[in-house]
This record gives sequence, structure tokens and C-alpha cells, in this order.
Amino acid sequence: MGVQVQKITEPLVLGEGPHWDEKQQALYFVSIVEHSIHKYVPSTGTHTKTKLDGRVGFIVPVEGTSDQFVVGVERKFLVVQWDGEDGTPARVVRQLADVDPEYPRNRINDGKADPRGRLFAGTMGHEEPIGTVDKKKGSLFRLDGAKIKTLCSGIDISNGLAWDLKRKTFYYTDSLEENIRQYDYDVETGEISNMKYIFDFKANKIEGVPDGTTIDTDGNLWVAVFNGSCILKIDPTSGELLQKVPIPAKQVTSATFGGPNYDIMFVTSASLDDEQKPPCGATFMVTGLGVKGLPNVNFKL
Repeated sequence: MGVQVQKITEPLVLGEGPHWDEKQQALYFVSIVEHSIHKYVPSTGTHTKTKLDGRVGFIVPVEGTSDQFVVGVERKFLVVQWDGEDGTPARVVRQLADVDPEYPRNRINDGKADPRGRLFAGTMGHEEPIGTVDKKKGSLFRLDGAKIKTLCSGIDISNGLAWDLKRKTFYYTDSLEENIRQYDYDVETGEISNMKYIFDFKANKIEGVPDGTTIDTDGNLWVAVFNGSCILKIDPTSGELLQKVPIPAKQVTSATFGGPNYDIMFVTSASLDDEQKPPCGATFMVTGLGVKGLPNVNFKL
């Protein structure tokens, strides 16, 4: 059959942050500028959502709960409670941290839990108009419970988080660098060190910029290309481009593996200007890739 791409939701303005929850067999994701968090259940095709009080950069379930999530709203890391039903309110349970006070117009963009359930998430500078960013105003943070640490600063747009325990490696993207970063990663402490670049978009003649990232069981990266209408499969050890998967949306924002066997890739996208016609902005399901992904980790509070 080969690779197949299927639209599973109607278009959003800025879909982002897909997270597969194994226990609920459901995909969670956000629409940043629409201030909304979303749930999609493939077995039934049910898509539900609710609004939060601000731009929301990611959603990750809290370990040991079925209705609590850590979210990044504007510059705050919050735990919210939501029953997953359409339109029912999400109640703020607690605030974990407030970041970037010196840049009040920053917002949190992209976040994931590492293999030990610590949250890695970053910020980006103010966008106005969309596509024009206040540069070098963002940072990458690690949240261990309610304890927060800045891992790096001077970031344009924080994106693209993935870990490889076998190689003791953390992958990270500042989108406007048009390059993929690699760090040494200590799973015991969550510390990162020895940054180097492993895949240069310009050198590889890739149109667009790197956005969200996921990783498969072979250690290869799958990188969403914003303004590039595709997902790239990259071998991070050789820097070789292995595959380009076309997506019927120009502004591809992120990807994660899920499904009962982790062989389905879920892809989010955006429709940030009038040129982006449906299905731009939709969430897609990609099958037939011939690989499996790693489970997403929930946040341990």
C-alpha cells in the first residue's frame, strides 16, 4: 500500500504539540492562537476540545491521572483538569512556574516530558505579524516537578524535542537556526551538554524551517518542516536525509507516533494566512511508514 496520509480533523489556525496517551489510546494536541486543547480518539473518530485562558503551547498528561495535564499558557506552566468532553471547562489546579518575566510578550512554544517524566519546554519571542519574531528572547527550561531550571537562552523559537537513551542524546531545535541541535544527555539528572549541529537545512537545500520532532525505535528523527509541506526522516549519526514524506499542508508543525502498535504517525499543521486553504491546518494520520515510534512519556508531578 505504501505511505498513506489521511486528514483526521478539520483545520485549525495553529495546531501543535501532539502527544499520544497510551492508556486512553487518544491523541492530545493544541491550537496555540485559538487558546484550545484537543483530544482525538482514533477508534471512534471523536474529536473534542475546550478553551484555556491564553495561547497554549503544549499539552502533556500528568502521570497517574486520567484528567490532569501540564500545559504551557502564555509564560506560565500550569496543571489543568479536563474531562476530555467537548466544551467542558478546564480548571487550573495549580501553577508550577512563571518564566521570562523580562520579556512579557514571550510565550511558551512546544514541550515534552523526558524519559524520566521531567518536562522540557521552551519559549519564543513576540510574533507580530505572524512570522516576524523578536529574536534571541526565548529560553529552554527543564521542569522537575515544580523545580525549574534554564538549560539554554538566546533562543528564537523553541521547538523539536526528542531523546535517545541508547545514544544518551537529546535533540533540540531553534527553528530560525534552520539546523538541528544534538546534546549529550544524562538520564539520571536531566542535564544536557556538548551541543553540536547535525542537520543543516540550507546545506541540504530544504525549503522551510524545522519545527516539531519525534524519534523512531531505530534512532532516526522525523522532523516537521514549517513552510515545507513535509516530514523529513533524518539519520542523526550521519546527517543523511533518508526520506521525505509529503503532507498536504504547507505549514507542518509537529509529529508523534501513536496507535496501539506505535506505527501510526500523527502530524499537526497550521493555516496562519489566507493562502492556506483546507486541508492546511488539519491534523493528519500517516500510515505505511514501516517504522515504529517510542511511547510519549507523561509528566511526573
